[in-house]
Amino acid sequence: MSDPMIGRRALLRGAGGIAALAALPSLSACGTGTSRAASGGGKGGGKSVVVRDSGGTFGEALQKAVYTPFTQETGIKVQVVNLQGTQMLAQINQGRPQFDLINNSMMDHIKFAAQDALEQLDRDRIKSLKSAKIPENQITDHAVGNGFYAQCMAYRTDAFGGRKPESWADFWDTKAFKGSRSMCNPDADLPELEFALLADGVPMDKLYPLDVDRAFKVLSRLRSDIKKFWDSGPLPGVLLSRQEVTMSTVWHGRLADLTKQGVPVAAQLNGARRQFQGYGIAKGAAHVDAAYQLMDFALRPEIQANLAKTFPSNPSSLAAYKQLSEKELSTLAGAPQYYDKGFDADIDWWIKNEAAVTKRWLEWARG
Repeated sequence: MSDPMIGRRALLRGAGGIAALAALPSLSACGTGTSRAASGGGKGGGKSVVVRDSGGTFGEALQKAVYTPFTQETGIKVQVVNLQGTQMLAQINQGRPQFDLINNSMMDHIKFAAQDALEQLDRDRIKSLKSAKIPENQITDHAVGNGFYAQCMAYRTDAFGGRKPESWADFWDTKAFKGSRSMCNPDADLPELEFALLADGVPMDKLYPLDVDRAFKVLSRLRSDIKKFWDSGPLPGVLLSRQEVTMSTVWHGRLADLTKQGVPVAAQLNGARRQFQGYGIAKGAAHVDAAYQLMDFALRPEIQANLAKTFPSNPSSLAAYKQLSEKELSTLAGAPQYYDKGFDADIDWWIKNEAAVTKRWLEWARG
């Protein structure tokens, strides 16, 4: 996958950075990434909708589980673009967005809404909200959560003589669990301060507001054992496969392909950090009605369940999990048996502090 979260790192960090994007010239002629259209028959009619997603294997799963069935049911063709945050904002600010529906992180949707870049949603036009049982904390005035990804610990099951790490304290314990580590670079995701604090004994429900000084002290204790800071979704799996590290932080959904390939890896979901993704409609979108229809379709519990069967994504629909088998649930961080082991990233805290924390992280990583 091109990384599901994921235009989010393309945004300039912090509110000041987002405001600066308003001055960018239109990038409507630029297009980066790829563009694809849903295939398959349908009712016809020539209508269309353009959706922004992150592409890659996740985009392929969306095509199979969401876009093609939507076209078959409605006759509305779906075109997909893979644009970064700066490009999207530039087009919206020029009043000429070449996309309608945005599939992005809820954190970025909040940033976009602060720039008046999203349409205010009419809940009455999203009929599946009720049947899907989307939690209220995943619904804002401008976006609706369609799922989440979990950032957690992955480890080689053949590295520790049959023992398995149970907590972030074990990730930091390189004497009991020998071998190098890998952690995330802010180019890929938010700095992993929460994991350091959990390793140092902070209770999961007392993490926020983050004690930044304490977190960096704990990170420094592990610094010499971190072989690589990963900056793309596939890299933790590569490092684990090559036995260059015995443990790494990872986006949980990435492990499915590794286990299918027979790589001896497993996830520990204790203390996993959840970040939600969702749908918003671009301000000035040309196909607002079709965007609502696609959003409504994609949020249906049966469609979210089908997506989870195609790719290990975690539905926002509580009803979707009831349509999955025990085997299918076992691969999802959102399954009932795993959900309470993790925590939600505090988006408000991160929006206020991301720029300063990232700057400090870069200085710390350079040593």
